[in-house]
Amino acid sequence: MMPTITVLPHDSLAPQGASFEASSGVSLCQQLLDHGIDIEHACGMVAACTTCHVIVREGFNRLPMSGDEEDDMLDKAWGLTANSRLSCQINPVEVDLTIELPRYTINHARE
Repeated sequence: MMPTITVLPHDSLAPQGASFEASSGVSLCQQLLDHGIDIEHACGMVAACTTCHVIVREGFNRLPMSGDEEDDMLDKAWGLTANSRLSCQINPVEVDLTIELPRYTINHARE
């Protein structure tokens, strides 16, 4: 059975929230885009910005550890939490996840 990704409601990106089966071998960022959630990804998904920052509300402890490059970028993210990750670096998704999309990114303030 494929893992499920649950996206908590977000005013502009996912007003009703979303839930979908994870695709094998595809980053979380790409999967969000593939399911109509227009998450920012200014650097082209190479961990060189923080625009695809997500907060993992469930499943965080079952993800592979973040690397130094991701941690260095996360330090610059708006609304950083202990459960923050760059969605472009969660690849592939192998566990059920519940994620929250931050209200703002460094690139753009979302109202």
